[in-house]
Amino acid sequence: MIKTDILIIGAGPTGLFTVFEAGLLKMKCHLIDALAQPGGQCAEIYPKKPIYDIPGFPEILAGELVDNLMNQCKQFEPGFTLGERADKFKKLDDGTFIVSTNKGTKHHAKIIAIAGGLGSFEPRKPILENLQRYEDNGVNYIIKDPQKFKNKSVVIAGGGDSALDWTIYLADICKSVTLVHRRNEFRGALDSVDKVIELKNKNKVNVITPAEIIKLHGKEKLEKLTIKINNDLEKEISTDFFIPLFGLSPKLGPLSEWGLEIEKNAIKVDTFDYQTNIPGIFAIGDINTYKGKLKLILCGFHEATLMCQSAYKILNPGKNLILKYTTVSGVQGFDGTKKEAEKAVVKSINS
Repeated sequence: MIKTDILIIGAGPTGLFTVFEAGLLKMKCHLIDALAQPGGQCAEIYPKKPIYDIPGFPEILAGELVDNLMNQCKQFEPGFTLGERADKFKKLDDGTFIVSTNKGTKHHAKIIAIAGGLGSFEPRKPILENLQRYEDNGVNYIIKDPQKFKNKSVVIAGGGDSALDWTIYLADICKSVTLVHRRNEFRGALDSVDKVIELKNKNKVNVITPAEIIKLHGKEKLEKLTIKINNDLEKEISTDFFIPLFGLSPKLGPLSEWGLEIEKNAIKVDTFDYQTNIPGIFAIGDINTYKGKLKLILCGFHEATLMCQSAYKILNPGKNLILKYTTVSGVQGFDGTKKEAEKAVVKSINS
């Protein structure tokens, strides 16, 4: 039996940052994740994808963000159960929880923080004849290593942030990049749309709208595809890779059977502290839903911070919690080591 103060289900960015925030309040954390390594989608699906909206980082690769978060929280010595899925839970008479994984590992915790991102997921695939034949032979649904596409011809399909971001990123790597979207309007960030249009005007990328891919061609691997433009004209183009980026189809899996209040495949929470309808169980990050919810990593960080404040009060009833800024108090790990942040700040001001 693994015992901890807070059991975090999901070791993505939000789960990892929860370890840090909990550690500041002297609460011990253990994380469960079905993946074999921490980092969630950022590590497993797009470690080389640049992220632009993390405060203090104009641009940071997803994998690098995970590395930084791991370094940030390691002083609080989190435990990990990796390669196992949180399966069943039981609430004991004293209000604590037992959570078992699909492999039988049991965890005992006073607080559960569900930070499972989108849950279990699989890419949304286009409906195309012989699609499966070309999977991993020219058709890719995720981009782990952009260098795989260096000096190659690539066709990307989609109109969201992933399609736009990868079009921008691969423009400097590939021999040619073609972005195909079924509408003239894109649903991604406006800044990304502007960058793609600018690249198009400079003849660095091709943008074909409104259009869709209707056929794939090739003997042993993908060689060409047919694009239907404006519901009329059909055009064949040669390509080395076809990357449909239509998002992920999320599934809550066993969590849907825990008695949590679910809305549109997400867990409803109270925005005071992101607690669910079951006292002691919180949901933070992309897996939760509430009015005005934004599925952004930085929002998950905010939710984790408020959640830890409430978790502290549950674990320490009657004890006052005084907020201390790390610039003054420093950061002290469970081993007693302390970063002298105050001295660093003073030194910076004096210099």
